[in-house]
Amino acid sequence: MKKKVLLAFGCLIKSKRNHLGISQEELGFRSGLDRTYISGIERGVRNPSFTALVKIAQGLNVTTSELLNGLENFLQIKENEEI
Repeated sequence: MKKKVLLAFGCLIKSKRNHLGISQEELGFRSGLDRTYISGIERGVRNPSFTALVKIAQGLNVTTSELLNGLENFLQIKENEEI
């Protein structure tokens, strides 16, 4: 379950970043996080802290609750990929 959640969250972040038309490097700069950390989150191999979530939300210019909005949809997609 943990891996599915991390993969779904990574897809969510990537989707929001792509919607803004910014690179991982730009999101990292805006968030104060390293580009490789952003990459790891998007690939589902990093489990970001709450502090990192807040920083990413700021980097995407959304609230933390807006950042997580839609996570359930991405989680459903990841669960359906295994079927």
